[in-house]
Amino acid sequence: MSRSVARALAVLASATLITTLAPAVVAAGSTSDTEGASVALSCAELAGYRVPAEQIEPPTNGAVVTSAIPLAGTGGPYCRATGTIAPVDPTAPDIRFQIDLPVTWVGKAMMLGGGGYNGTIPRTDGQVVAGPTAGATPLSRGYATFASDSGHQAGTAGSRDGSFARNDEALRNFAGDALKKTHDTAMQVIRAHYGTEPELTYFAGGSTGGREALLAVSAWPEDFEGAIVLFPAWNAASLNLKAGQMTRQLAEPGAYPNRQKRGALLAASLQTCDGLDGVKDGLISNLTACDDEFDPMKARVGDERLRCPGGKDTGDHCLSDQQIATFEAMDSPLTLPYRLASGERGYPGFTTWGTDFGVPSPHPLQPIVLDLAWGTKQPSHPMPPVNAVFDNPPYAATFWDEWARHFVTRDPAFNSLSLDPRRPGIWQSRIVELTGVQDANETDLSAFADRGGKIVMAHGAHDALVSNRATQQYVQRLEDEMGAEAVHDFLRYYEIPGYGHALSTQFNAEWDSLTALEGWVERGDEPTGQVVTDNVGVVGGRTRPLCEFPSWPKYVGGDVDLATSFTCSTS
Repeated sequence: MSRSVARALAVLASATLITTLAPAVVAAGSTSDTEGASVALSCAELAGYRVPAEQIEPPTNGAVVTSAIPLAGTGGPYCRATGTIAPVDPTAPDIRFQIDLPVTWVGKAMMLGGGGYNGTIPRTDGQVVAGPTAGATPLSRGYATFASDSGHQAGTAGSRDGSFARNDEALRNFAGDALKKTHDTAMQVIRAHYGTEPELTYFAGGSTGGREALLAVSAWPEDFEGAIVLFPAWNAASLNLKAGQMTRQLAEPGAYPNRQKRGALLAASLQTCDGLDGVKDGLISNLTACDDEFDPMKARVGDERLRCPGGKDTGDHCLSDQQIATFEAMDSPLTLPYRLASGERGYPGFTTWGTDFGVPSPHPLQPIVLDLAWGTKQPSHPMPPVNAVFDNPPYAATFWDEWARHFVTRDPAFNSLSLDPRRPGIWQSRIVELTGVQDANETDLSAFADRGGKIVMAHGAHDALVSNRATQQYVQRLEDEMGAEAVHDFLRYYEIPGYGHALSTQFNAEWDSLTALEGWVERGDEPTGQVVTDNVGVVGGRTRPLCEFPSWPKYVGGDVDLATSFTCSTS
């Protein structure tokens, strides 16, 4: 019997047992019995349930379920347990967690990753990142789902709030420790409720959550059977250094392009590159050809030059030489004259030509695109505050400012614009130290792969916040370490043209990644012929083949809105 078939039968048997046996009743506030079979607690009895510190790694002062309430869901009723994991350092904040426990459980669990600097608990009843809007969520499929705030509670800056990092334990929790602590706590609560732990546990996350997914399967491979990884900020501290370079550039007088100018660049990029994939469909799929063809100094918007006359800023329809330099800095890699603890020597540039950095558009998703890209306010010192009405500085600029003030210098009054990532002076040793803590750059995943673990990973080719080129770099390093064939046995990496960071008005990707992962892990079905859907970019929607990098969707004829009219090509 194959391992995948055996696994599937075990899951089925576990699910059948779990849903037919009546749970035993024990007193609320009891601890789990790790030596023998645990008795099952009802939802109400979970309130007050404690997990001793010795059952959680890394060290804590134990965990407690503070609330457990029954709720109705689209897939059926479930119990929501919330609680806290107490720190060792009494001045550090708690980790707050949430676990959804369906009445009809299939014996599987899903851990969900966060975003930005975290600080809030992701929706445990929601869809996986970029999952189908109308599709079943993990909870409605019968998964027990769980997540945490990573060990601090965000202030008014939301996911951009890095003030927690002035506490060492809170910083380590955010960097990864909270993942293991939350997982271990959730396993004990799941066992307490159902009488057994899950047969299969997956992780799903994007951006910071994508970094967390890669960290989880590399640091604790025995805890997870698979991961869904979207636009991962895997080398997080290195990304912050690139954000610092861009923030300093955008802060220069005349260097910050307004939304109209960003729109002019996008229009010029499409005019040059849209047809390079075989059809003009509002998407740039052949990125290599576009990088070769497009030159902002020579490009046109209609019949007019993109470059303003004489390189001076003469209006919203063109770019000055300084603004062109800003976009070229975005496109170019950051190269450091010193080596980071993570092994990095910089950060790759961003796919810039064809990317929406926040252009004028009436689409209801555009304010979020704008907020995650270059915002509406030029970086300065002090950095303009974050508010809730999408009138903010660039997301990456706030991210850098918080990192410089709270992670690096631990001085809230520090001027982040004075810190040059290339020449950080007295702060270089601290920056090097942080990259060793934050970057999830383990390139030997053999322990995870050897036990049958699988990863499905995708990145928007036009992401303005986390570079798709960095994800390409990560996959290449895996292949260099493990061999391309070995990596292909457990990982698939796809790029999605037109897709930005988490959402887009050009191509707003929806992909049933969980079904693909389940099939690969549980039945051995390789994820071939994957299709991604966009219900935003065009009226009536459209589909494209999900192409494994380095291939891209090339038009071969037929209805331009159907994936069958494209093939995955490398030339």
